[in-house]
Amino acid sequence: MKFAWLPEKERDNIAKHGITFSDAIEVFRDPFRMERHDDDSSNEEDRWQTMGYFNNVLFVVYTERQDVTWIISARVAEPFERRIYNGDSGSNLRGWERVNL
Repeated sequence: MKFAWLPEKERDNIAKHGITFSDAIEVFRDPFRMERHDDDSSNEEDRWQTMGYFNNVLFVVYTERQDVTWIISARVAEPFERRIYNGDSGSNLRGWERVNL
């Protein structure tokens, strides 16, 4: 899997969320990673949301362009998102599915 991102987007992301995109791509190695289509973010391209573990549960937004995964943003998952990731049956899954199972 190839990854790419805009350096200025990563700088903004680090300033806002404290997460580098090189750390963010590590969630794609998580065997328990979850993913869903982001229906609300862009009219120009399909975007996806994924959650996976790397030092914490991270929430990453990305898109696919040809054979490259472009990272758009990354942050630490919110408490309700961590509950979804951890399989809390009381949480509304809202389209989230395990990817690597």
